[in-house]
Amino acid sequence: MSSKIAVVTGASSGIGLLSAVELAKDGFFIVATMRDPGRRQHLDETAKAAGVQDKIEVRQLDITQFASLPQSVAGIVRDHQRIDVLLNNAGFAMSGFAEDMHLEEIRQQFETNFFGHVVMTQAVLPVMRKQRSGHIIMVSSISGLVGQPVVSSYSASKFALEGWSEVLRIETHSLGIRVVLVEPGAFKTDIWDRNVRIGAFALTPESPNHERARRFAQWVQKDVHKRDAREVARLVARIACDPNPSLRYRIGRDATVQYWLRKLIPWKTYEKMVAKAVQID
Repeated sequence: MSSKIAVVTGASSGIGLLSAVELAKDGFFIVATMRDPGRRQHLDETAKAAGVQDKIEVRQLDITQFASLPQSVAGIVRDHQRIDVLLNNAGFAMSGFAEDMHLEEIRQQFETNFFGHVVMTQAVLPVMRKQRSGHIIMVSSISGLVGQPVVSSYSASKFALEGWSEVLRIETHSLGIRVVLVEPGAFKTDIWDRNVRIGAFALTPESPNHERARRFAQWVQKDVHKRDAREVARLVARIACDPNPSLRYRIGRDATVQYWLRKLIPWKTYEKMVAKAVQID
């Protein structure tokens, strides 16, 4: 029997890279996509160390180039005849107080974190409908369930992904397609380093929030404890192998704590506690 096919976006680093390797270890053949295949070295080295380098191929794909995505997916189907798993992982975080964010910066955040996943999913759905099977796994965030200060655009894009995926799950369940949201807390990925973008006005002295933004940045570097992202990758692989997965999977102690605090504590108490905790009060 031929291997099942998993398509992974944003596979050059972080959760995407590690999930590609974990899925390959579980018997999937991986189409690992990335905006710049010149950055594939880390994936190649990790796959070789795990003994799965022959189960991964790399293709160029930029999920913000919406018009090209159906053609890219068609090429994968032409070469592999099927797609069993789509891992929508590519993304970045835009940081800055909501007051300071330019509309174009917010638009860029949504184009990658939401609209790119929508278009990619729509491109894959016809083949999964024909198969009467498939898993669409969205890498969301606890920020899609609990609003996070100083990353309002990121939180908003993840809230949008959560709502859209929830509806998609209902609409496609009878077709044999399973839509799943993975909601990590703070893990060691490029989202905290290379994939964080600072709003153009956010840290300038002219910003009325300059001092608070500086304190927040120091808090992130000093006090945010980040877990090993391989935990998320292993969860992704388990979901892909589960014929009937749940809709949501929160992962990370901080994600669980934030979720239940938001649910159980009165809002006025919660908002004061959060502002103080992240050093913006």
